[in-house]
Amino acid sequence: MAETGGVAGERLRSFIERIERLEEEKTALAEDIREVYSEAKGTGFDVKIMRQIVRLRKLDSADRQEQEALLDTYLAALGMH
Repeated sequence: MAETGGVAGERLRSFIERIERLEEEKTALAEDIREVYSEAKGTGFDVKIMRQIVRLRKLDSADRQEQEALLDTYLAALGMH
């Protein structure tokens, strides 16, 4: 394994190649997700709302409740509630 300036070239190459493969997989997954949203839109679902639901489902219950309470507070302050 060749070292240049204290850096093991083959080990570095291995990390870089793994990252590149994962980036390719990430791109493919993002395309698949876009296709699912497009399919849902084609059947009449509101994609913007679906994205909000996905984002909310990632939160734990306490965080979700905190965000909802804060949203209610802001809406009330703007006279929108």
